[in-house]
Amino acid sequence: MRRIIEDLDTALQRDPSARSRLEVALSFPGVHAVWGYRIAHFLWRYRLKLLARLYANWVRTVTGIEIHPAAKIGRRFFIDHGMGVVIGETAIIGDDVMIYHDVTLGSTKFMRGKRHPNIENGVVIGAGARILGPITVGQGARISANSVVTRDIPARTNQDESELFAI
Repeated sequence: MRRIIEDLDTALQRDPSARSRLEVALSFPGVHAVWGYRIAHFLWRYRLKLLARLYANWVRTVTGIEIHPAAKIGRRFFIDHGMGVVIGETAIIGDDVMIYHDVTLGSTKFMRGKRHPNIENGVVIGAGARILGPITVGQGARISANSVVTRDIPARTNQDESELFAI
């Protein structure tokens, strides 16, 4: 229950349009997707992988946000305007991360093993950004909207500097 309240409070802190916990709980698809991911991840960890994938697929259908149940996501993760968000199987996301709509944390190659990015604590990823491959986005970095990032981003890089790392 504490984690649910923490998610609701995170949305209230990060989205100026959020007016109450009730409103967030009933009408914020990013929050619904994170809750759905947590259930699917629990099932995945307990080797109920088919059930986890089916549930994650249902959550994607309802919210428009696709999070693989094997991804690892920290606390206070917030997805604002989440439609089109895709988070791959081997992605690792730290605490206090915020992403906007149409963000992809994806792969560049068809292979087994680590192929999705690591997003460290406190990162903000702008709308439409593509973070691809087994790279690391450092703590507190800000990724510009519509960036395509295929190389490591140092900690505390601001939006203008992140474009230096885009292809």
